[in-house]
Amino acid sequence: MAVMDLKDALKTFFGFDSFKGSQEEIIQNVLDGNNTFVIMPTGGGKSMCYQLPAIISEGTAVIVSPLIALMKNQVDAMRHVSNDDSIAHFLNSSLTKSDATRVREDIVAGKTKLLYVAPESLTKKENIDFFTSVNISFFAIDEAHCISEWGHDFRPEYRRLREIFEEISDVPIIALTATATPKVQTDIQKNLNMVDAKVFKSSFNRENLYYEIFPKKDVEKQIIRYIRTQASKSGIIYCLSRKKVEELAELLKVNGINALPYHAGLDATTRARHQDMFLMEDVDVIVATIAFGMGIDKPDVRFVIHHDIPKSLESYYQETGRAGRDGGEGECVAFYRYKDVEKLEKFLQGKPIAEQEIGRQLLNEIASYAETSVCRRKMILHYFGETYDAARCNEMCDNCKHPKEKQEGKEYVLNLLKVVLELKETQRSKHYCSFMSGKVTAEIKAYKHDLSPFFGIGKEKDIHFWNAVVRQTVVSGLLSKDIESYGTLKMTDEGRAFMANPTSFEISKEHDYLGDDDVELSDNGGGRNAVLDQDLYDRLIDLRKRISKDKGIPPFVIFQDPSLRDMCFTYPTSIEELTNIQGVGTGKATRYGAPFAKMIKDYVEEHDIERLQDLVVKSVVNKSGMKVQLIQNIDRKLPLEDIGRAQGKSVDEVIDEIESIVQSGTRVNINYYIDDILDEEVQEEIYEYFAEAETDDLAAAYEEFDGDYSEEELRLMRIKFMSEMAN
Repeated sequence: MAVMDLKDALKTFFGFDSFKGSQEEIIQNVLDGNNTFVIMPTGGGKSMCYQLPAIISEGTAVIVSPLIALMKNQVDAMRHVSNDDSIAHFLNSSLTKSDATRVREDIVAGKTKLLYVAPESLTKKENIDFFTSVNISFFAIDEAHCISEWGHDFRPEYRRLREIFEEISDVPIIALTATATPKVQTDIQKNLNMVDAKVFKSSFNRENLYYEIFPKKDVEKQIIRYIRTQASKSGIIYCLSRKKVEELAELLKVNGINALPYHAGLDATTRARHQDMFLMEDVDVIVATIAFGMGIDKPDVRFVIHHDIPKSLESYYQETGRAGRDGGEGECVAFYRYKDVEKLEKFLQGKPIAEQEIGRQLLNEIASYAETSVCRRKMILHYFGETYDAARCNEMCDNCKHPKEKQEGKEYVLNLLKVVLELKETQRSKHYCSFMSGKVTAEIKAYKHDLSPFFGIGKEKDIHFWNAVVRQTVVSGLLSKDIESYGTLKMTDEGRAFMANPTSFEISKEHDYLGDDDVELSDNGGGRNAVLDQDLYDRLIDLRKRISKDKGIPPFVIFQDPSLRDMCFTYPTSIEELTNIQGVGTGKATRYGAPFAKMIKDYVEEHDIERLQDLVVKSVVNKSGMKVQLIQNIDRKLPLEDIGRAQGKSVDEVIDEIESIVQSGTRVNINYYIDDILDEEVQEEIYEYFAEAETDDLAAAYEEFDGDYSEEELRLMRIKFMSEMAN
């Protein structure tokens, strides 16, 4: 087909006057019968690369897609370009027997140009026999990264596609993905036996997207405040668990936000209805699981929020890529705390060693991205094998908009490079950071690296600092991570050149998400720090100190710092309004609240403050039922492990819930559990510490006891202390 004919076909079927990027060349390559590999970011127009050639070719194109939701969406879109609904069908487990029969009849009759199938459907013997008997124009594999174990959404059934294709028909293959690191790209081509394929790789840069990471604190409240600034714009919120999806969607609805949940646990009808409502703008926000993914091709999604950090940078890139596909604004906001990464690492336990190593490396990359102070766009593009000049970011990420302080780091980088060579380029980042800071770990002892003359060469700086040096040295290309050996650091030619002729190298101070950052989403969604009313905060601190002296209890027992800060944003002037403050339940508000509410009321009148009461986040009523159930289980003296198992939670998550109950002013007696794990003398020692401490900060307690007690033991004793003293 001539080039002109292709443009005519584009205009006739899709109404576009011209192709995007390399679409035309890709389509011609498919029509010429060649294997094709397309790496194109979300919003770049991947679907067109197989839709148009399918429509104008003889026979039916078989498109393998991992998501039922995505298939439905694509089929609906294709039916709009034709007068006949038979032009596109999907074949998957959601169809009835009669539906599946009609699909086959349309294919045999030559009416169907595109058939979307799940990989599981393709492997069924009856389907293989059917496809062998009909005319297949070509095979397309959408979301081809699912083939690679290094991809963020590995699907074992994708590994069998090549053998099935060969069994059915010898026709060209087009593989497409929006996320492929160089390693994943090679893996896909080898597995599909299409190393000869012509590769079309577009830039991964999405210039219209703004990237920002926030510390994960009061996350639900921050999300609600943020969405209220977005005035009926479409958005997606990603969570790691179905339970959190349901809870958050309910919380948003209670707070007047038009939101619906979307996850694999919902029945197919509900999922399809929720998806259609989002597409038709009957609902503004969809809350979805990362694990299930979102097959929604909606061009005007204006924000994507990650309630939980995803398991890999590929997942993050693909999910944020749902925003601004029409080229308009798209804000990508994620909430991060290192504890979440540790939790995800725990889930890797029990898996094969190779899978654990891959999982850990992917988690390390996403943690590096979250904590880095270099341009986020530069970091993402570096990960996908692209170089990028951060000056071009134009303040479209938080790190470029609010640059961190920098210092000359030439000597630090030189020392790091020397150590990498000294240790024969055999170790990963974590090992080098411990080595540089002089920390003797089990691994360092095993390798006898503590005996090296270079050991502790940078001990004036801590591990966190050396982490920053390693990351920034890697992003600058002086070191590289060897993926085959799960992230071993190797010297590059640029690194050797730097050692031979050292030049200035600025190191940016990194974000510390183990610390106590008080950053909040701004009320205009523009990524500034919300302004704390420092004058009121100081007055509340003084009031708390006076009450604590009168009652002979530590200040944090009355109200914790985050609660006081929250009061300085929403100005509660009654006991009832105080119960909307984080960490303040009815019991605590009744016991200690009156003088605080009065002080705030007087302050508001004195300064003529207009209170933004619409920013008070309402709680979901049915949560209290879950709390009652937890308290009843504790009253029955059930071990916390059993309580967690029954609710599908870890012990950590159960302790989180108990802490929030106790902080809100309800007494909870877990002595039966503590008595089983801690001696009486130990309990007394920790209890006395909290009774005399200025702060209830766990890191301070851990340091005070020089690591003799675990974080969990200290948390449990803090619960006991707060329950008895505060409630």
